[in-house]
Amino acid sequence: MIFFRALFAFVLLGSLLAAIAGPQTSLFLADESLVYLFATAAGLLLFSLVYILVLPRTGRLNTFAYIQIFVDTVFVTLVIFVTGAFSSVFTFLYLAVIIYATMVIYRRGGMIVATLCALQYGIMVDLEYFNILQPVGVVAGDMISGYSWQHVLFRLMITIAACYFVAFLSGFLSEQERSAKQELWAMEDQMKRVERLAAVGEMAAGLTHEIKNPLASLTGSIQMLRESIAYDPAHDKLMQIVLREADRLSTLVSEFLMFSRPQVGNVQDVRIDSVIEDVVSLFRKDPAFQNRIEIETSLGATHYIRIDTEHFRQVVWNLLNNAAEAIEGNGKISVFLVPAGREYVKITVEDNGLGISPETIGFIFDPFFSTKARGTGLGLSIVQQIVGLYGGLVDIRSEPGKGTSVTLKFKSISRTRPNE
Repeated sequence: MIFFRALFAFVLLGSLLAAIAGPQTSLFLADESLVYLFATAAGLLLFSLVYILVLPRTGRLNTFAYIQIFVDTVFVTLVIFVTGAFSSVFTFLYLAVIIYATMVIYRRGGMIVATLCALQYGIMVDLEYFNILQPVGVVAGDMISGYSWQHVLFRLMITIAACYFVAFLSGFLSEQERSAKQELWAMEDQMKRVERLAAVGEMAAGLTHEIKNPLASLTGSIQMLRESIAYDPAHDKLMQIVLREADRLSTLVSEFLMFSRPQVGNVQDVRIDSVIEDVVSLFRKDPAFQNRIEIETSLGATHYIRIDTEHFRQVVWNLLNNAAEAIEGNGKISVFLVPAGREYVKITVEDNGLGISPETIGFIFDPFFSTKARGTGLGLSIVQQIVGLYGGLVDIRSEPGKGTSVTLKFKSISRTRPNE
């Protein structure tokens, strides 16, 4: 924005110098208008220099963009005013500002900028029409008084409508581009994670089987020993610890086996909104989170995907569990189910927990990586593996101190069965 603004100012200065050097200057702009245009171009260059100095020192780029674009609308209004106001040929500059505004602050920002342009242009034309403000650079015969009020109103409405139409169309295209970029980045991240985990998975599969068998023998032996020897409180307590830790290790090994070599299960058309409701209902009753975590759902219409039901339940449970563990004290988890175009559906699990730092977020899908004291670090790894197994996509967004959002994207299946 800063670069192209400065470029426009230099082009404006160059065209003014060329106009002054030409023999027909008086037919295009009055001398007074040239002075004001020189001042406007100089002002643009000055503001560009200020923006360059401020840019490295500001952490609020969105607000900074709004300020720059608002100032640009004022400069465009000045250019139009000093080149004839209602009769100016530079009205199109409003559209240029709206287009690059939507590229930076997207559709909502574009509509706000369109409103600013419409207000400024409308006020300027009204003041000129009622002879309250005399524009600079207007040529005899192009005065607004020479037009009927119907013509003035028509031209004003057309300009305002053009501002909003360009804002809507350009904003729509910018939103589409942003959505496509986000999906492309998510796919690239997933491909990198899959490649990184593939080598680990091959090694882990064999190691997991080697651990599981002796672990089962150890647990069975301790149970038989506990039943055969005389009861002793101290010994019994020690054996309980062994059994508890062996069970914990067995659970960890089972999870690791799921991570290392996930197998496609009983694939069928699953009504995921119903499954999500069931899992959320069970999770609400979990004693560990029952009294401190509020869960809200927004599942919309019925959606089907092809997946193993138990695998999908495990994915949703893991996401809810990770979200709840990321919340200190009381908090809230939101679950959204929305269509993504005609062929896909998105499931989003969002929490207002601690969030994840930018330095950490690249490792959260790695096995055994956990930011929690008691976490195994396999929850999200298993989610990644299962979702990838059924052709889905995982995307995660997080902001430290505000929370985390995990989105799953699956291809949806059209179903028209009655009573469903």
